[in-house]
Amino acid sequence: MIRGKDLKYSAVTQHILLNVRHTHNVAAQDKIEEIRQRLAKGPSFQDFVQHSDLPKEEWKEYDGDLRRQKGENGRLRLPPWLKTAIPMGKNFAKIKNQLQELKLATVCEEARCPNIGECWGGGEHGTQTATIMLMGDTCTRGCRFCSVKTAKNPQPLDPLEPTNTAKAIASWGLDYIVLTSVDRDDLPDGGSQHIAETVKEIKLRNPNIFVECLVPDFRGELSCVKTIATSGLDVYAHNIETVEKLTPYVRDRRANYRQTLHVLKEARRFNKNLITKSSIMLGLGETDEEVEQTMQDLREAGVECLTLGQYMQPTKRHLKVIEYVTPEKFKHWEDRGNMLGFLYTASGPLVRSSYKAGEFFITSILKERK
Repeated sequence: MIRGKDLKYSAVTQHILLNVRHTHNVAAQDKIEEIRQRLAKGPSFQDFVQHSDLPKEEWKEYDGDLRRQKGENGRLRLPPWLKTAIPMGKNFAKIKNQLQELKLATVCEEARCPNIGECWGGGEHGTQTATIMLMGDTCTRGCRFCSVKTAKNPQPLDPLEPTNTAKAIASWGLDYIVLTSVDRDDLPDGGSQHIAETVKEIKLRNPNIFVECLVPDFRGELSCVKTIATSGLDVYAHNIETVEKLTPYVRDRRANYRQTLHVLKEARRFNKNLITKSSIMLGLGETDEEVEQTMQDLREAGVECLTLGQYMQPTKRHLKVIEYVTPEKFKHWEDRGNMLGFLYTASGPLVRSSYKAGEFFITSILKERK
């Protein structure tokens, strides 16, 4: 039995213990929050992808499986030519920090692009580039290869985004900027006016910068295509992504192979001075004959620049890689693209639709045309 005096001390002790626990919990929560903030500002997991452990000259000797056989469920081991360096450097850090401050999204980060360090840092050609993703980070479509978030009704557009984007780009001193966007099927014009306004704001602050827009299909609405094509941009890009047979399986059902070709063709009709561009992912189970046909279809649609790169499974929820295509095979497609008459064909395992080496070359073409 607890006496009155003991009860008094017991209550005091409990009060002290509760205060100590509360203080400890608050301190712990503060520490956790501090760690979260540091992690948010620091490098992501993708930033720590290491260099290959095999030198380039030994890539041909790699004896790992490059293609998943029918019925196999396991993921293929990453071959050495798909391992990239850690992003670093002053330019990289500067762009990353300012993007966070202005709450701007980039497809470089959202799509986990392996070339982020090279593009943001300037790379060997010194043409510093970045790819800004407009209209938020949530898409109304659900393509099975893409890691961008999806929703039927994303957040409303930020009316200040065109101005904020233009201000940021002007301060970076970039030579070439790529604007891309999520699909916004919830908007009457698909967001085409918002993108066009951003292009105009950028050109207003820096008339010499080259602007590429990697845009959706706008459900095939040609009035939206015209809005973008006549906005003052230099390169109109829209990705076909894969071969015709795989399109319903790889892309959202609202995307259409023939519609993509039509959009690219009409963009040139609205503005003869545009360079048109598209991209194909390899490694999804396509055949050589299907890749060849897709390249021919793009040329017939008037597309001048083409990129081909390796499909990389972004998460376990997305399509698995069927095949890792060798660098030699990518070289074959580069040669084939040149034979078909593309002004520029960028083909390689790590090449993406907004690849910096391509932008360096396209910049040269645009300067010659002006």
